[in-house]
Amino acid sequence: MAAAAAAGLSWRRVSSFTGPVPRSRHGHRAVAIRELVIIFGGGNEGIADELHVYNTATNQWFLPAVRGDIPPGCAAHGFVCDGTRILVFGGMVEYGRYSNDLYELQASRWLWKKVKPQAPSTGSPPCPRLGHSFSLYGNKCYLFGGLANESEDSNNNVPRYLNDFYELELQHGSGVVGWSIPVTKGILPSPRESHTAIVYCRKDLGVPKMYIFGGMCGCRLNDLWELDIETMTWSRPETKGTVPLPRSLHTANVIGNKMYIFGGWVPQSAGGEISTHDGEWKCTGSFAYLNLDTTEWIGLISDCHEDKSNLLPGPRAGHCAVAVGTRLYIWSGRDGYRKAWNNQVCCKDLWYLDTEKPPAPSQVQLIRATTNSFQVKWDEVPTVEGYLLQLHADSPVPSAAGTPGTGVPETSVLSSQGGSSLHQSPQSLPSVPCPEMKVDHPSQANNVIPNNVQLSLSSNSLLKIEGKEKAAGSENKMTQEAMKNHADVTGFKESNAPSLLPACTSSPQTSANVGELHDLDKRTVIPDASVSSTVSSTQTTVTQQAVKTESSSTNGAVVKDETSLTTFNSKSEAAETAYFMPSTKVNTGQANDSHSSRAPQRQTAPVKSRERQWYDVGIFKNSSAVVSQFYLLPEEILNASNKMEDADVPDYRLLKKQDLFPGTVYRFRVAAINGCGVGPFSKVSEFKTCIPGFPGAPSTVKITKSVDCIHLSWEPPASPSGNILEYSAYLAIRSTQLQENPNQLVFMRIYCGLKTSCVVTAAQLSNAHIDYTSRPAIVFRISAKNERGYGPATQVRWLQEWKQQVCMTTAR
Repeated sequence: MAAAAAAGLSWRRVSSFTGPVPRSRHGHRAVAIRELVIIFGGGNEGIADELHVYNTATNQWFLPAVRGDIPPGCAAHGFVCDGTRILVFGGMVEYGRYSNDLYELQASRWLWKKVKPQAPSTGSPPCPRLGHSFSLYGNKCYLFGGLANESEDSNNNVPRYLNDFYELELQHGSGVVGWSIPVTKGILPSPRESHTAIVYCRKDLGVPKMYIFGGMCGCRLNDLWELDIETMTWSRPETKGTVPLPRSLHTANVIGNKMYIFGGWVPQSAGGEISTHDGEWKCTGSFAYLNLDTTEWIGLISDCHEDKSNLLPGPRAGHCAVAVGTRLYIWSGRDGYRKAWNNQVCCKDLWYLDTEKPPAPSQVQLIRATTNSFQVKWDEVPTVEGYLLQLHADSPVPSAAGTPGTGVPETSVLSSQGGSSLHQSPQSLPSVPCPEMKVDHPSQANNVIPNNVQLSLSSNSLLKIEGKEKAAGSENKMTQEAMKNHADVTGFKESNAPSLLPACTSSPQTSANVGELHDLDKRTVIPDASVSSTVSSTQTTVTQQAVKTESSSTNGAVVKDETSLTTFNSKSEAAETAYFMPSTKVNTGQANDSHSSRAPQRQTAPVKSRERQWYDVGIFKNSSAVVSQFYLLPEEILNASNKMEDADVPDYRLLKKQDLFPGTVYRFRVAAINGCGVGPFSKVSEFKTCIPGFPGAPSTVKITKSVDCIHLSWEPPASPSGNILEYSAYLAIRSTQLQENPNQLVFMRIYCGLKTSCVVTAAQLSNAHIDYTSRPAIVFRISAKNERGYGPATQVRWLQEWKQQVCMTTAR
């Protein structure tokens, strides 16, 4: 483990998966479509013909209901993914009998189709083979080498190693054009099978190159070959570092600018010498990468390393490896040959490794706000273990000087108030990564990372979240931010029409029913048999993935009639890189009562920007949180955090907490966490807690489409704070101001009255602005007015790529 630890590796074995787990095997292949790992072929005691899918987001295996020209089972075949279609070429269909058939799987419909490409204009099409490489770049697949059977009798296996090279041109979306034999320069790589091939394009040069490594041709190989795809020139690049041992049946995957090599058959060393031809061979668990920009080999786990602690994947060959984002997954494969049993012994384990820190998440988005809390969300980052959420306030915030608070702390600040996850998957849709979005009652499961879960934050720091989990206390009364009276038409001042201040409702439910009908070819992969529509014939629902809250401060203007407009400015700060900023001090005797009925004493002294500091809200499993408190840090932690970017995350159990204040602007940022540590922070979002006395935002907005219009309807605010005098609905329209500032939406009022519904005419819709901040959508805002004025608006995004969907957020 020493080499792995020195390299900062943190392999994780997956043990909590559900669903029908495929039987262990070797010679199978895998590709990734978004968060789904799709495995086909291979075998052990017979060749498998099922298609298995593993959802990395839900740790769930399933067998999709495939149809069409289902191919026979095969092993050591070519397997590539182009968007949501997969191509399968060749492989062994039974002992001694190989294939040169080509199949296409439309994974969006789980539909197989046998395709017949045209033969090359010069020469013959590829002969039946196994152990070849099949690589995709652009609209072409590149076939190299493999093993053919010279005998026509499948029982009489006469091996012939190949080094022929073919191009397969693909049609867009579905189908193929045909094979061709490109004219290449330089010396072809020697014949081989069970090698690997990848394609990499340097960002600075933009020249795609294919790299072939290793394989078998009577003996194992460890030579590296490079093909410049633009000039079709073969070469042997010079490399630095220690070249991995000769091997076959290994895997190669590109993540970033690195080609990761894992496992395979390698020579059994004896007395420091490596045996080669007719020598002894063994499976290995070695792991190395080639920096494709510098062509330097870096060894991570040596070939002679034997792990006895189950902290690393064991030796294997003929396994599959696939990259999902920056995470590498490895499944099954054989770990040797037992002469006494006369069969292969296959691994049954699934492992993953985070190869680099995760990217920055999207900006924090507001779902709703109260006088002393926010419900927020952000887009999920694939293959992460949690999220670090931080805030800072415009007003001075107390710091915990001296010794931090003791005792068992409340962890309600880490709870999502019953928001079990904004990304839970219904059992009927095992492959859907982002189905119905819910914000449930506080008594349900929360979002905090559970007890005894460890997250490696860096090579020298480890975060451990422990202590008692506790749901947040009873919700405080949710009220609204005040709005000023109507502005004059030309002044563009703040008015009584809806701003993007936070919604304030006392209901534990969000003001939207959230579901999604996926565009399968563009969005995700769902087995046909398990598709259940979330959209009725008369009502559209809300897509979680397209939820977009303009999470930034708003200064705009609204006027009273249809001819007058409102503008909206979207502002954001650049994400800071330091975890914490310098603090101010408060009395160390402050009580640590996270559920005090007494409102916290707000400090009103101004704070200069250089004095602002970031405070931890907590670590969250999922991409949502209810924020009512944050952690105060002792001065010594603040000073250490400012000096060390990778400083240990403090023990939250020992820290005091601070409640949020009404009518205060808070800025949020979030960073994702995986096995490599905490990634960069998102851009900064800005929200303001509500001031009591104003109506909440309308809820449960529905859109029904008719032939020549649409019908908007909504429910009254859950916290009207008095009698509702009227509602106003607004439509974002095209404007020359958008050309100057694309982030500034311009709104026209299309309804004002007491009814909780209105009709939007075709003429009004013809003037609508299509907002592309996430997915193309028409934007509406709806707000309520009581005796004190208008409260904040509920924002609705009606998706235009998928006509029967609407995306809704409570806007700030």
